Amino acid sequence: VLGTLWETEGLQTVGIVCLVIMFLKLMHLLGLIDITETDSSDSDLELSTVRHQPEGLDQLQAQTKFTRKELQSLYRGFKNECPSGLVDEETFKSIYSQFFPQGDASTYAHFLFNAFDIDRNGSIRFEDFVIGLSVLLRGSVTEKLNWAFNLYDINKDGYITKEEMLAIMKSIYDMMGRYTYPCVRDDAPSEHVDKFFQKMDKNRDGVVTIEEFIETCQKDENIMNSMQLFENVI
Repeated sequence: VLGTLWETEGLQTVGIVCLVIMFLKLMHLLGLIDITETDSSDSDLELSTVRHQPEGLDQLQAQTKFTRKELQSLYRGFKNECPSGLVDEETFKSIYSQFFPQGDASTYAHFLFNAFDIDRNGSIRFEDFVIGLSVLLRGSVTEKLNWAFNLYDINKDGYITKEEMLAIMKSIYDMMGRYTYPCVRDDAPSEHVDKFFQKMDKNRDGVVTIEEFIETCQKDENIMNSMQLFENVI
């Protein structure tokens, strides 16, 4: 069934959406997402001994679409799992390798880590995590598509090349491993990218801009339906 779904044109972005959702559910299982009652002791979002102390609660509330209570609970889970206040790439890869033991998740984890690592400093702060989470769960369709574009734009130059799109797709197939066998052929990622890239590259200049990406996705019923998957995750 999974392989059949992946044979459908336009599901590249849907695949990424679904995998991010699986990541979020994993974070819930690990205790990083736990929206429950909390007391005022966490309200200042501070720890006595951490490598990184996050911004104030009021500032984060202004930057995200989470309530004060949700931010307090998110931070409590984050500090329990990441006492240093930072998540490095190896931790990210370790999470994904446990979640997808049948494949090689390291490359996709690298790409997703870079999408969350806003400052490009090799670590994800609580602010990075919660701002990205806010976009994925509470953002508008355009905001979510901007986030997806940033994931595809590996070198962050403002454009998506066919090579970048193929790299993302191959990393997803590598991660899924035997779960895509035998429905998905070895050349399936390249075929999918060729078809979808041609659809997105309106002016045939060899790159996809953010405007082309958003326009194409907004006209794709499958992708628009996938945006609803973000609702009610937490």
